[in-house]
Order: sequence, then structure tokens, then C-alpha cells
Amino acid sequence: MTKILIQSIRVTIVLTALTGIAYPLAVTGLSQVLFRDKANGTLIAKNGKMVGSELLAQQFTGAKYFWPRPSACGYGTVASGASNLGPTSQALQSNVANNAAAFIAGNKLATNAVVPSDMVFTSGSGLDPHISPEAARLQIARIAAERKFGAKKVAGIVEKFVEPSQWGFLGEPRVNVLKLNLAMDDEK
Repeated sequence: MTKILIQSIRVTIVLTALTGIAYPLAVTGLSQVLFRDKANGTLIAKNGKMVGSELLAQQFTGAKYFWPRPSACGYGTVASGASNLGPTSQALQSNVANNAAAFIAGNKLATNAVVPSDMVFTSGSGLDPHISPEAARLQIARIAAERKFGAKKVAGIVEKFVEPSQWGFLGEPRVNVLKLNLAMDDEK
């Protein structure tokens, strides 16, 4: 009995050292060497200060910024997640109508304008950093007027930030809102 107990303790110590210490250190070390940017969260710095991550949405308010898609969690990473409202939910229908109305009013679009779905529905995580190129293009007039740029200049910047489908066939083209807004801030 004592012999089995001692063996069990030894196996537990060895497996803990291997799977709890050696393996995580090896994976962390390899990722730092091979994929440094991705391993560190794809953080974006401006003037030596971290301003965000390519992979997490953040709220931009004000007429001079491109707006991200709505967030069910208020852009907070701790409580990120979907709203879990079903298609028959009155709250979901109300949220969608309010989001569409706010987008139309904020961008001075026709009241019957078709608003891209990514601007009325929240993402599954609540932290999707991308919007569709169509959603970005609908915001060009507002941005150009607010920043006193020509619409063609803003449209050119937007087009520079349109990312194609991953590997050419996965997903849809998209625009990273943080990168786009930082580029707009850098324009003179």
C-alpha cells in the first residue's frame, strides 16, 4: 500500500513538472521566437504608448472616428460575450432598430437606407475589431466633413485598410476599426 502511494506521488510530481511547467515554458518560448507579435496579443503602440490590440474592439465615439460594430458587453473584455437574445426576442428587435436608427442619424443617411448587418447586430464575443467595407464606406461622408478632408481622401484611406478574406476564401473582406482610426489621426 505504501509503495503504491509513493509511486502515485512521484507520478503526480513528474506529470505536474512536465505538463504544468516544462510544456508551457516550451510553448511560450517557441511562440516568442516564431510568432512574437501574435504571442504578445498583437498590441498596437503609438508614440511609445499602447493604444489597443488588433484583435479587440474598443469604443470610438465622436463624429471624427469610424464606429465599430455594437458590443453586447460594452467593449469590456471581462464580461465579453453575446447577448443570447433569440430571433423572436422583443429586446433584440428593439436593439437592432435602435442601432440602425443611430447609424442612419449619425451618418445623415436616408431614413430608408440599408444599414449593414454588422452595424446593427453585436458580434458573438462582443469584441469583434472589424467592420465590413460597406459599413466603413457609409461613414466616409461624416468623417470627411468632421475632419475637413475630401471624401476621396478618406475613401482612399479606407480602401488601404480593407483586408481580404483570410487565405482568399475564409470569411468576408473586413476593415480593422482601430487601425483605420489611427491612420485617420495620423493624416494631416
